[in-house]
Amino acid sequence: MHRLLLLPLAPALLLEGRYVRKITPRLPEPPGARSGEAGSGPELELLIVGDSAAAGVGAASQDEALSGQVVQRLTTHYSVKWRLEALTGRKVADYLPPHDSVMPACAPDVILVSLGVNDVTSSISAKRWLTQVQALLDLLRERYHPKLILFTDVPPMDHFPALPQPLRWYLGSRARSFNNGLGGLLRHQRDVQRVSVLFENDPSMMASDGFHPGPAGYRVWANQAYTQIRARFPD
Repeated sequence: MHRLLLLPLAPALLLEGRYVRKITPRLPEPPGARSGEAGSGPELELLIVGDSAAAGVGAASQDEALSGQVVQRLTTHYSVKWRLEALTGRKVADYLPPHDSVMPACAPDVILVSLGVNDVTSSISAKRWLTQVQALLDLLRERYHPKLILFTDVPPMDHFPALPQPLRWYLGSRARSFNNGLGGLLRHQRDVQRVSVLFENDPSMMASDGFHPGPAGYRVWANQAYTQIRARFPD
């Protein structure tokens, strides 16, 4: 994004950012199990890591959130052992040393990652973020030796109802820049797949805060993750 274009918009973006933080409802992380075992069939261990979306903000319970819905789908084919390690506000750097002690002791076959929105809203450059993403992937491989890592794209923030213009345009442009870089980074990493969640600018997919998915949005996301896991681990 050209800096000369941003200069005249900087004051408006700053004011809008403060305004959005002030008026946007702060939804809690939903109650419910964050680990468990369920289902029957071949054994499959799943670890979900990430930010408020991974933690299920926007859903009334974990059953309606990402973890609950993807586990529910998987248990129709597998004996699933799963764990959720996510917290509102987390960025990629929050899982890297010296903060990597937050990573749980487990042996996942699949790791589903949801990170990037809080990086987009920060001052980090896309180049620096991609360096951190690669460091995270290397850490996950070294620590867990997963067969598959699913890295969720940054959502299309220019579709977030909570964001006014031109802030919506600016963050949407940053999100696209991050995703374009992510595509290049992952292109030749065969154990990593992107998860692209397309809500088609449908407000019914969003939570009441206009910033997080609602249960319907989590269902679309969970179905996409499930489809990619099934393709990698057929019966």
